[in-house]
Amino acid sequence: MRSHLLNHMTAEHYRRTVTAGVERVAAGLTAAERPFSGVGVDELSPVVGAIDLDRPLGDVSAALDELSEVYLRDSVHFHHPRYLGHLHCPVVIPAVLGEAVLSAVNSSLDSWDRSAGGTLIERRLIDWTAERIGLGPAADGIFTSGGTQSTLQALLLAREEVASRPEHFARLRILTSECGHIGVRKAARILGLGPDSVISLPVDRDRRMQTVALARALERCAAEGTVPMAVVATAGTADFGSIDPLPEIAALCEQFSVRMHVDAAYGCGLLASRERRGLLEGIERADSVTVDYHKSFFQPVSSSAVLVRDRAALRHVTYHAEYPDPRRMTGERSPDQADKSLQTTRRFDALKLWMTLRVMGADGIGELFDEVCDRAAEGWRLLAADPRFEVVVRPRLSTLVFRFIPSGVTSPAEIDRANLYARKALFASGEAVVAGTKVGARQYLKFTLLNPETTVRDIAAVLDLISGHAEKYLGESLVRAS
Repeated sequence: MRSHLLNHMTAEHYRRTVTAGVERVAAGLTAAERPFSGVGVDELSPVVGAIDLDRPLGDVSAALDELSEVYLRDSVHFHHPRYLGHLHCPVVIPAVLGEAVLSAVNSSLDSWDRSAGGTLIERRLIDWTAERIGLGPAADGIFTSGGTQSTLQALLLAREEVASRPEHFARLRILTSECGHIGVRKAARILGLGPDSVISLPVDRDRRMQTVALARALERCAAEGTVPMAVVATAGTADFGSIDPLPEIAALCEQFSVRMHVDAAYGCGLLASRERRGLLEGIERADSVTVDYHKSFFQPVSSSAVLVRDRAALRHVTYHAEYPDPRRMTGERSPDQADKSLQTTRRFDALKLWMTLRVMGADGIGELFDEVCDRAAEGWRLLAADPRFEVVVRPRLSTLVFRFIPSGVTSPAEIDRANLYARKALFASGEAVVAGTKVGARQYLKFTLLNPETTVRDIAAVLDLISGHAEKYLGESLVRAS
């Protein structure tokens, strides 16, 4: 079995094995005519369940053949131009190269003696991101597994800044918009805050936080004796791509002495945009920021970071132990990262972004993100002119929320069911993938455009497919009712 260990004696075996896997993936990319095969869970589950994991195949080619049957053939292709579903992007090749390198070298970014140059690369990328945001010379941060972890860490720091004892937690409040990410509520629960700790604020017609409501909520907290521990503004909501009014929120946070966190997991691509960087005006006034490079920087999952204005805030995740001991490492001027992170052992995910910047540059990333934002604007004009559809809001980023509206008189509930049916039927066909959401109590569909290869023709074709499925459902429903 030692022949499978990666070392100086197995380098050629490593090269052949990885090349065989790359060739399978490349062949799949070339052959993919649809974003999904349409396979159902009931069809695939027995195939996976029948595999005896205690009886190895012993051969890479056989294992790849089996993998094609249980995964590669039916995987969802985010690179396909008609994948219009969730916040998952096609990835750039330099980042995939970085992924291959980091997996093989297997550095751990918790300490210098596990990563050496990897530590410096991650720190340089954190500094680069903080500079792009404008957080100032005292800024710092750490790479994380994703936006949920980044926001959790930011809110942990906020909690510790205002209340370090559990008996005070019941009085803490987090204020965010009703369109904010579910990760905020998840973080509040993990942090031991009360069920009423998250105050959900109304949004305007563009799905942005109403700052008048925020001001009133902050005043109400002062009157009730509760403590606003943080305001979470969103720069790119998951459902609408809306960007909260960051300058006004920052001003209110300064007025009421409240920490401001900006969830820019989606909108962080604007940091590289030469055309739209102004949409993030005010983010430089935040105390902490979430960025997800694996959304709008076209990086493979996972690649995220949390940034803080004042590196001193990171002391709240430092735990001094004999192993590893950040105090000893600090005394030795060893640039360890474990005392900044919720994780100990941690992948060198920063290498993917490093390779991307060194090959493509920030402008190259920004151009790709600008393309998908331009495409969303074109898609909005298409939807606004099409009587079959109702579109909710003009996109600021690359998200379109809409629904099919039949020409005949139909109940709102029946329209909801028609749109749900269309989404499921489209996914089952494999011809396209779209997402869904709710606006109020009503069901809507959602295009999240993150592929520059998606054209207006693709958007129009998928709209025709949606219309066809919805009309089919309504026709069958009418037959059943008669």
